[in-house]
Amino acid sequence: MRLCFLVEEQYRHDGMPLEVIHQLRAWDHQVDVVWPGRSLIRISEAIQAGSHDAWVLKTVSGGPGLTLLEAAASVGLTTVNDVRAIRGVRDKALAAVIARSKGLPVPVTYAAARPEEFAEIPEAEFPLVVKPADGSSGRAVRLVATSDRLPAPVAPGGPAGPDGPDGPAGGLLIAQPYVPNSGTDLKVYSVAGELYATERCSPLHPAHAVRERQVPLTPEVARITAEIGDVFGLDLYGVDILLGPDGPVIVDINDFPSFRQVPDAVARVSAAVLDLARHGTRGRDASVGEASVREVSVGATSVREAAPAAPFAVQPLPRPARPAASIGGGR
Repeated sequence: MRLCFLVEEQYRHDGMPLEVIHQLRAWDHQVDVVWPGRSLIRISEAIQAGSHDAWVLKTVSGGPGLTLLEAAASVGLTTVNDVRAIRGVRDKALAAVIARSKGLPVPVTYAAARPEEFAEIPEAEFPLVVKPADGSSGRAVRLVATSDRLPAPVAPGGPAGPDGPDGPAGGLLIAQPYVPNSGTDLKVYSVAGELYATERCSPLHPAHAVRERQVPLTPEVARITAEIGDVFGLDLYGVDILLGPDGPVIVDINDFPSFRQVPDAVARVSAAVLDLARHGTRGRDASVGEASVREVSVGATSVREAAPAAPFAVQPLPRPARPAASIGGGR
């Protein structure tokens, strides 16, 4: 098969997706790589119907790759994940609304452009977890105990930016009531319907020692994770879940995550990409929120198949700096 990977600058040395690219090439598939953040791309020729079987994006919020993926979809190409599904989860405010409207267990969510606006939230809902609506990898996630701990307003011309009190470049922030938990996050990965549960330390409790490992997947968590894929139209995704006093609670959703601790992750994800490229993603046939729940299973098998390739001029692909098993994108 002929595939084109869009790799955002943030992931140019990560095992996901670089090891997947190497695996697909080892299986004799043609894989071209485009670096949206550091390349001049002649999109009128690079994006053509029939030139690739599918385009795959390892995305970053606010990066240029999603626009290129949408351009590929606009001429009828298969994209992994579906572009509409990615849009639905990259904006955490939008994702919270979609998920709650479908009955998924997501905390009440508030949105504001400046953190001091969250002072209007009733004190009974504190502590709050405040984070950028377009954040990733646990960036700028804060636990705010009481309303008087919210950052003070910034004077005109004052500091802002990724670590400033107004969040990333003044972007939208969301706040959710803190869910009491053990300090361990449950991360569940879906590889085209095959689910794998892992646990790791919460970014809100960095002092809590947790060994990252695969753990058993309960039927309730499996059902919730499968519903997320169906609601958003995702095929390759991860879900952060907290086991709170009232049951599992969804705190984040990621498209094309790290798949850390998934056994044989590179082979499984590579096989899934091939299958989705061949048969299409479920997002192509349903808008976000319209799909019905499907049957899922725990565990997966890999598929290997070779196909003829066509030439496409791209930059050389660097070898990843670390083994795939130890590399991941985080929250």
